[in-house]
Amino acid sequence: MIGAETTILLTLLVPLIGSGLILLTGASPNLRETVILITASLLFLLVASLLPSVYDGARPAVTFIEMVPGLSIAFKVEPLGMTFACIASFLWIVTTVYSIGYMRGHHEENQTRFYFYFAISLMAAIGVAFAANMMTLFIFYEVLTLCTFPLVAHHGTEESKRAGRVYLGILIGTSLAFQLLAIAWTWVAAGTLDFTKGGILADKVSETVAGVLLALYVFGIGKAAVMPFHRWLPAAMVAPTPVSALLHAVAVVKAGVFTVVKVITYIFGIDFLSDIPQTQILSWVAAFTMLTASIIALGKDNLKARLAYSTVSQLSYIVLGATLATGLGIVASGMHIAMHAFGKITLFFCAGAILVAAHKTEISQMDGLGRTMPYTYTAFLIGSLCVIGLPPMGGAWSKFYLITAAADAGQIILVLAYMASTLLAIGYLLPVVVRGFLKPVPVTTNRDHADLSASDHKHDDIAAEDMGIREAPLSCLLAMAVSSAGCLLLFFFADSLFEMLGGIFRN
Repeated sequence: MIGAETTILLTLLVPLIGSGLILLTGASPNLRETVILITASLLFLLVASLLPSVYDGARPAVTFIEMVPGLSIAFKVEPLGMTFACIASFLWIVTTVYSIGYMRGHHEENQTRFYFYFAISLMAAIGVAFAANMMTLFIFYEVLTLCTFPLVAHHGTEESKRAGRVYLGILIGTSLAFQLLAIAWTWVAAGTLDFTKGGILADKVSETVAGVLLALYVFGIGKAAVMPFHRWLPAAMVAPTPVSALLHAVAVVKAGVFTVVKVITYIFGIDFLSDIPQTQILSWVAAFTMLTASIIALGKDNLKARLAYSTVSQLSYIVLGATLATGLGIVASGMHIAMHAFGKITLFFCAGAILVAAHKTEISQMDGLGRTMPYTYTAFLIGSLCVIGLPPMGGAWSKFYLITAAADAGQIILVLAYMASTLLAIGYLLPVVVRGFLKPVPVTTNRDHADLSASDHKHDDIAAEDMGIREAPLSCLLAMAVSSAGCLLLFFFADSLFEMLGGIFRN
């Protein structure tokens, strides 16, 4: 029986070894993809093996190396990190299944490089999830930025290179200018960077200094995409759809909001934070981001761009919930990390499937497409309901608790902001489904590339009614089915997630 300490180290080692094997087997796509699936499955099993003990109150930990006295690269599994690690490791399997169909169906180049960096990204995400102190988290946070940069710039076009520069510039810039300064300041003030129940800054700094530190952390964690440091996220949509899924659901943005929640809970402590006036200001900034991004999403015709701004908005649901500085707000934020992950990855899977099967990127071009892609559009409806927060999808519970937390804190304006953003989400997501299923089918449409020879670049018109069902490859549909089922199952098993996250304050 492997001990918990060894298991923690293996969760980092397995994707690292897997990335090396991916390079070695790159010449054989079938073998390479088998390696990826085995690696992803093994990682999930290792992470899941830690779940029962953490749920029961255990907090397994291991120190890897001590850099200086009192400052180590160390790992500790607690409920919030357990939630993030389970999401990332499980959705890696689902995204890999999807990627196989998408990358082959879309004839993407440099697939071995893509899968290599994907594996390293998951290793970094697990490092963020299980970090026992802020320095360990910062190291893996930066590794995650660096190894996702080649994925954003994957296509090698001028547009993707420019997007990569924006991506790297904002994320590295905010980290070095704000987050690293906050970490150093915390170390000097508190004498430790360990994540500690109740926080480490109470009685160590004044309320004014704490307010400045909080702002440095929130804006320094650029992956949380709080305005004005959000532009990297829409810019990164030039990447292949599986990368968009990685950015929006599996690792990157979730690492951002996870870090915000972790800092508020274990560096500041909610009791101390609730007394800091600047906390209210950051709540308003999050609410502004939430509403502004939703309004921008309404005006986007490109489907991935609309989903990108939806993500910016939904991330601020989590940041706002955390800055309420209440136990319920923290738990609800943790729940929304999970609920949004399944809902948004489903939506991006659908966007990619539409591109592969119908070669459409603009919503205005998708009238009647639900009749030829009924499985994809049904999955899009399920993902939309989860992100909007309507039952019977998991997002209904996280949004209910977020709104309840704001009401309990006496923040009625923030309650109204949550409700207004939810109505806006209906406005930018459901019309996609309505156009697909209810709008008249165009008289003519483009013939699928699969029916053309490699040298034939003409798109012959054929009657829409003769098209029949034209879905993406089977592996894409399978991934969408799993993520859609997750949206539904989270509604019925939300109590277990709520109970585990409540352990943040019990142990």
